[in-house]
Amino acid sequence: MYNPRVGDRLSSLDTPSMIVDLDLMEANIQKLFASLLPTGLHIRPHLKTTKSAVLARKLVAAGAKGCCVAKVSEAEAITAAGFDDILITCEIIGAPKVQRLVELVKKHPGKIRIVVDSAVGATAINEALARAGGVDPPLAVLIDVDVGLHRTGVVDMEAALALARHLAGLKHLKLIGVQGYEGHVQHLHSWEERRRECLASMAILTGTAEGLRKEGFQIDVVTGGGTGTVEFCASVPGVTELQPGSFIFMDTDYRNAVGRFYSNSLTVMSTVVSRQGERQVTIDAGLKSLTTDSGLAECKDARYSHQNLGDEHGALSWEAGTPALEIGDRVEMIPSHIDPTINLHDFYYAHRNGVVEEIWAVDSRGKVQ
Repeated sequence: MYNPRVGDRLSSLDTPSMIVDLDLMEANIQKLFASLLPTGLHIRPHLKTTKSAVLARKLVAAGAKGCCVAKVSEAEAITAAGFDDILITCEIIGAPKVQRLVELVKKHPGKIRIVVDSAVGATAINEALARAGGVDPPLAVLIDVDVGLHRTGVVDMEAALALARHLAGLKHLKLIGVQGYEGHVQHLHSWEERRRECLASMAILTGTAEGLRKEGFQIDVVTGGGTGTVEFCASVPGVTELQPGSFIFMDTDYRNAVGRFYSNSLTVMSTVVSRQGERQVTIDAGLKSLTTDSGLAECKDARYSHQNLGDEHGALSWEAGTPALEIGDRVEMIPSHIDPTINLHDFYYAHRNGVVEEIWAVDSRGKVQ
């Protein structure tokens, strides 16, 4: 039976396998925390990237304060794996999802935070908590603010104030802050444009927080940011918390935008399974192993150009004079978009110098509810 173990060499793994170079990953973590911890801001990494409680604990050991997840089902998986202190960053709408949230909050009182952007959503959660006998302390809530992405969030100060007033009347919820995610800015290639647009987004977020305070609301948390913008967010007075995620592994999309300050520490190892002409081979990593929403993955060895060939296969080709790839050769592919690629795999095989040192489950794989 196939049963990879710590101490195995990478050459013994079946493919496609998601592998992590520990030296590179640890350097990425060290770089981020060395640059951000001196600011005094809380760093709450987003686990929609890693989907792993093990990595959440490693990040806390480096200086993080809790974590973020996107969905209730992710929070269920991460808490079941032994980690809490979680902010759920997507709106929680619909009776089944609300009921799951209530059960989670009852199991972990005081450990879960959520965001809301509507009175309808907040009321449904409050009523569900009331039916369950309430929770002590009340569920901590942040108002989600649209800072330019136009995906979720209240659209202006008037809407934020109306929602804050509504929350004040809900017994089982407690307003603690605001969240804004400038996702439309993360991958801008121009450093100056990315900085300018990020600061404009943060002005909306911090302005909303200050406006709510002037109306008597206690706003302790002002949270946002991502790998492409945290350096700018950290410079903004009034921001209290940062939510980077992809920095730990990176991908080609972020590398192309922010450069090589962080390394591509995660690759998908694949095997050449067929020879198709003089300078093209087929590998066993296709759409089920590497996502393409941010473009094609790249071969770690840049001499080989990648094309997708469907669910199970990809192609690598090369120019004349480049050493040929042969059937049975192993190659490493750098994902173009790290988050959905990780969601395709069950395990990380973390190695140092080609020897598997740790094996981590992707705890919240497929948890999209």
